[in-house]
Amino acid sequence: MPKNLVIVESPAKAKTIQNYLGKDFQVLSSYGHIRDLPKKGMGIDIDNRFMPNYEISPDKEQVVKLLKASSAKADVVWLASDEDREGEAIAWHLFETLKLEETKTKRIVFHEITKSAILKAVQNPRKINLELVNAQQARRILDRIVGFEVSPVLWRKVKAGLSAGRVQSVAVRIIAEREAEIQKFVPEKFFRTITYFVANNGKSFKATLETNFTSEEQVLAYLESIKKAIFKVKKVVKKPGVRSSSSPFTTSSLQQEASGRLGFSVTRTMRLAQQLYEGGHITYMRTDSVNLSDDTILLAKSVIEKKYGKEYSSPTKYKNKNQNAQEAHEAIRPTNFLVDELDLDPSQNRLYKLIWQKAIASQMSDAKIEKTQISIENNKEESLFEAVGEVIVFDGFLKVYPQENLESAILPNVKEGEVLEKNIIESTEKYSKHPARFSEAALVKKLEELGIGRPSTYAPTINTIQVRKYVEIGDSEGTEREYKTIQLEKEEIKSVTAFEKHNSTKKKLVPTDIGLIVNEFLVNNFNNILDYSFTANIEESFDKIARGELDWNKMLGEFYKEFHPTVLNVLDNSERASGERYLGIDTASGKKVISRMGRFGPMIQVGDSSIEGEVLKYVSIPKNLSLASITFEQALKLFELPKELGFYKETPIEVNIGRYGPFIKHNDKYISIPKDEDPHSLLLERAIGLIVEKEKLDAPISTYDNVDITKGVGQFGPYIKWNGIFINVNKNYDFDNLSEADLQKLIEDKLVKESQKLIHEWKEEGVKVEKARWGRFNLIQGKIKIELPKETNVKEMKLEEFLLILEKKKPKPKVVTKKTTPKNSVKKSPKKSDK
Repeated sequence: MPKNLVIVESPAKAKTIQNYLGKDFQVLSSYGHIRDLPKKGMGIDIDNRFMPNYEISPDKEQVVKLLKASSAKADVVWLASDEDREGEAIAWHLFETLKLEETKTKRIVFHEITKSAILKAVQNPRKINLELVNAQQARRILDRIVGFEVSPVLWRKVKAGLSAGRVQSVAVRIIAEREAEIQKFVPEKFFRTITYFVANNGKSFKATLETNFTSEEQVLAYLESIKKAIFKVKKVVKKPGVRSSSSPFTTSSLQQEASGRLGFSVTRTMRLAQQLYEGGHITYMRTDSVNLSDDTILLAKSVIEKKYGKEYSSPTKYKNKNQNAQEAHEAIRPTNFLVDELDLDPSQNRLYKLIWQKAIASQMSDAKIEKTQISIENNKEESLFEAVGEVIVFDGFLKVYPQENLESAILPNVKEGEVLEKNIIESTEKYSKHPARFSEAALVKKLEELGIGRPSTYAPTINTIQVRKYVEIGDSEGTEREYKTIQLEKEEIKSVTAFEKHNSTKKKLVPTDIGLIVNEFLVNNFNNILDYSFTANIEESFDKIARGELDWNKMLGEFYKEFHPTVLNVLDNSERASGERYLGIDTASGKKVISRMGRFGPMIQVGDSSIEGEVLKYVSIPKNLSLASITFEQALKLFELPKELGFYKETPIEVNIGRYGPFIKHNDKYISIPKDEDPHSLLLERAIGLIVEKEKLDAPISTYDNVDITKGVGQFGPYIKWNGIFINVNKNYDFDNLSEADLQKLIEDKLVKESQKLIHEWKEEGVKVEKARWGRFNLIQGKIKIELPKETNVKEMKLEEFLLILEKKKPKPKVVTKKTTPKNSVKKSPKKSDK
C-alpha cells in the first residue's frame, strides 16, 4: 500500500498527477465537493452565528467511504485541490469529513499540472488557509440565505417554482435594463455619403463626406450642387503610430476572446479550459492575475527570438489593476511555450492555440503603423470628403495575434492640389443604432467592470439565469425595413430602394417575460440587494475575509440585520406582480384587452375580472411575441386562431399557434409553418402544399430487414429513421441521393455503435445500462432514463441494485382534485358571493 495519499477534485487531474509521482503515491479524486449545505431546508443556524449544517452528498457516500479507507492506511495525506477559495474549501471539507490528523495532513497547491510544479509543491507543503475557507463559506451561506428567503416571496407574489439568487438576479437586472433602453429607443434617420475617387496614377480609393444629411431633400440639393464640380486634394497628412499587445489572459478576457474569435459560449470555454488544465497543458484557468513569472518570460523570449527573430521580442512584466487579484500566481498561459499546437479534440486545440498566441504576443514588440488622411475639396461646395488609410510598417505582435480591421485600405500617393476623377457618389439612408444587447462575453465584461462576481462565478452565473428561464439566447434575424440610396452618376441623379434586417437578437442575451416580471418585482421591493454598488461591496467584503481583515460571522450578521426585516415587509405588504399591461378596448365586445402572466405563461385577456359576471376570454401568447411588447392588433389577431382552412383528402385542415410556433394540424399530424410566413394569412393551397411536402418526407425511401426507412431534417441536421432509431447523416453522404449501400452502412454502423454502448441488459425486466457522454452511464427502463453518478461501479452491480434505483426515481401518481382552465378558453368572472 502506498505511503502517501494525494486527493484532488477530478479523475482527469488525478490521472495526470499519478503519472508524475512514484509508486509511493496513490492519487484519488473527491469528484468535487464531498459535502455541502443540505438540499432541503436552509441548513444554517441563524441564531448561532450562522453556523452551517453540512452533510455528505448522497452521491458521494461511496467516494467518502473509499477515501476514508485509503487515508487510514496512508502515512501522509496530501490535499491537492485547486488554489482558489473553492479549492481551499474542498480541502477543508475533506480534512473535517475524513477526520484527518493535522500531523499527517499536508496542503499543497500549484497553478499548473506539470512534473516540476507538482514536485515543487510536494517540497513546499503548507496548512489549510482558513481565511480562504471562511471567505468561501461566507459566500455560500449568504447566497443560501438570499435564495432561501426571497424565493418563497416570488412563489407567493409572482409564480410558483421561481427562484432568486444574489449575483444571478443582478445579472438579470443588467440585461433587463438594457432591453428597456432598446424598447424606448427611437432611431434617427440620416444619410451618409461616399464615393470612390481615381488618382492620376489610376488607383481608386474610397472617401466619405465629413457631414451627414438628415433628409432626402438635403441630399438632392447637395448632389444637384456638385453635378459639375471639380474635386482636388486639399491636404495629405501622414502620422506614424504604434499598436501594443495587451496582457495574457485572465478568466474574463479568455471568455471574451474565445467568444469573439472562436464563437464559444462562456460555459464551453471554461469546460475546455478545465480539460486543458487537467491535462497539464495550461496553467490554472480561474484567475484575475495578468502576471507571468520571470522564468516564463525568459522562456517566451527564447521561443520568440528563435521562431520570429530578435526584433520581435520585447519581454514585458504586467501588473494587475485589480488589488484583489491575489488568488492565483499567474495569468492563463501554456505550461510549455515550445508546444504551439496540440493533438487533441479540435475545440480543445483551438482554445489552446488562442491561449498560446495571446501569451506569446504579450511578450512581443509593438506593431508600427502609418496613418494617412486625405482631405478632398471641390469648387462648388464647402463640405470635404475624407479618406483614411492605415498601413502596417512592422507587424510585431500582430504576426502571432492579428487584430480585425486594423489595416484599412492602402491609399495611393497623391499630392496636394491634385485633381481627382469622381465615380458614382452615393448617399445611403442610415438609422442610428440602439444600445447593443449583451452577448455572454459582453455580460462578463460588464460584471467585471461593476466588480460583481469573481473569475469562478461568471460562467455559473450566466448558465444559471438561462437554466431558470429568466434569460435566453436570442435567435431572431430581426425585422425588415426599407432604406433608400440616392446616387449621382455623371450628371444624373437616381434613387434606389432596398431592404435590410435590423434589431437582430442572434446570439444575444434576451430577458424572457417571466425574467422581466421577476426583475421588476425584485427591483421594486429589494432594491438594496439588487443595487450594483451593494453587490460589489459584498464581493469586497468576501475579499477582506480572505485577507483576514474581516470576521465572516460579523459580516453575515450585519447583512442579515437589514435583509430579513425587508423580506418580512415585502411578504406582508407588496402587491402581486403579473406584468399586466393595458392594450386597448376590443371594439367588437367593448371590453378591455390586457396582457399579463397567467398560470400557463404569458397570455392575453379580454374582459375585466373585477366586474361581476363578466365573461372573460384568454389566449396564450406564442413564443415569438413578448408580453412586454405585444401590440393591441397582434393581441386581437391571436383570437382568430385556431381556424379551419378547408379540407384535404376529406380531412379538415386546422391552423394554429403553439408553444413552438405556428403549425398546421391535419389527420392528427402536426406540420410546422415556416417562421417567415404569417399563419393568419395562410391560404388553403399553401397549407396543402406543406402537407404534401411532409408526406413526401415521411414516406419510406427504402427498407432494411423488412422495416421501413424514412428520412427528415431535425434540430441536429439531416437524419434517417429506422425501427424507431434516429441516425444522423453526416456531410460525407449526399443526403438527397442516398443509395441502398449508403442506407445499409448507416444503419449497420449505428447498430454496432449501439451494441458497443450496452453494458448490461435484462430483457425480462426491460432494463439496460448504456455508456453515455463524458464517461458516464445511463440506466434505462422503458421511458425512464437515469444518469448514474460518475463514480458508480456499474460493471459489478446486480439487477436488484438497479431496480432499487429505478423504484426511487419512478414518479408517484398525482391525484387531480382541482379543475383547471384551458389555455384558450372563456371563463366567467366570479360573483362577489363566490369571492
